[in-house]
Amino acid sequence: MKKALITGITGQDGSYLAELLLDKGYEVHGIIRRGSTFNTSRIDHLYNDPHVHGTKLFLHYGDLADSTRLVKLLYELEPDEIYNLAAQSHVRVSFDIPEYTGDVTALGAVRILDAVREAGLAGKVRYYQASSSEMFGKVQAIPQTETTPFYPRSPYGCAKLYAHWITVNYRESYNMHASSGILFNHESPRRGETFVTRKITRAAARIKMGLQDKLYLGNLDAKRDWGYAKEYVEVMWLMLQQDNPDDYVCGTNATHSVKEFVQETFALLDLDWEKYVDYDKRYERPAEVDLLIGDPAKLKKQIGWEPKVHFKELVKIMTEADLALAKYELAIQDSAKALKPDGERPA
Repeated sequence: MKKALITGITGQDGSYLAELLLDKGYEVHGIIRRGSTFNTSRIDHLYNDPHVHGTKLFLHYGDLADSTRLVKLLYELEPDEIYNLAAQSHVRVSFDIPEYTGDVTALGAVRILDAVREAGLAGKVRYYQASSSEMFGKVQAIPQTETTPFYPRSPYGCAKLYAHWITVNYRESYNMHASSGILFNHESPRRGETFVTRKITRAAARIKMGLQDKLYLGNLDAKRDWGYAKEYVEVMWLMLQQDNPDDYVCGTNATHSVKEFVQETFALLDLDWEKYVDYDKRYERPAEVDLLIGDPAKLKKQIGWEPKVHFKELVKIMTEADLALAKYELAIQDSAKALKPDGERPA
């Protein structure tokens, strides 16, 4: 049984990756941060399964800001594969907390890479670094490939660029099987609600059910290459199954604007988006990334992977999931209204 360690296991990608690896027979270990409340909702269905929790899935307290803990965990676990997905991953927020973003997203990567070296696993473990299309930023070529020069336009993009290059450095310096996936935007019903795609589908569904009146957005003209997160985690695994480590762009080779995402979502719900969507300058970035589109030709040629879910189907998957969630939310509200003020149900 192979053993994998995932940082960021409670996030969108981490939860899908944990499912994938468990299905493949792995023993999966995840690092979570200690908090007064659990933030494990995306993996609760796994954690609460008695056939999985404690036998195939294990969670450990830790933090990418704590190198000592990382070294101890690697000495203890000796994993076959490490997937570094943890980060402060919100681009707009990175402008507000640039130092923290750099500490976790950039230096966190070198801490875990050096923990691999310190634990004597450099020639044994296979390491995946979650790189980002935001590293391309002010794009120097269209579409973007593995050879396109980087030009990040946010603290997040800069932090990811450091993490990307330090992965290359440790690969070349210590003969590590360390690979980076330069993943373009990838979404799903598990996407955080403050990210623009999920913000759109969640708001549209709530508007449809009468739970919300307006949706406020920033730049509607920004264009992104959007794929399906559940598919993209397979790329992470496939990269670590190759004989030699390498870096790969993962995208759909298609780009769509935020406005197109809005239009498609509201159309699925038979709503006129222009009646409900307003502009709010607070959601503008100080430096914008205007267009991203990733060419996965190398990935297809060397690994044989290509995306199956494209833009319209992705929007439909997310919209239908959020509509079901909004209906559930409405049912809860209606149930609460049916209670008397003293909390008793009417006769």
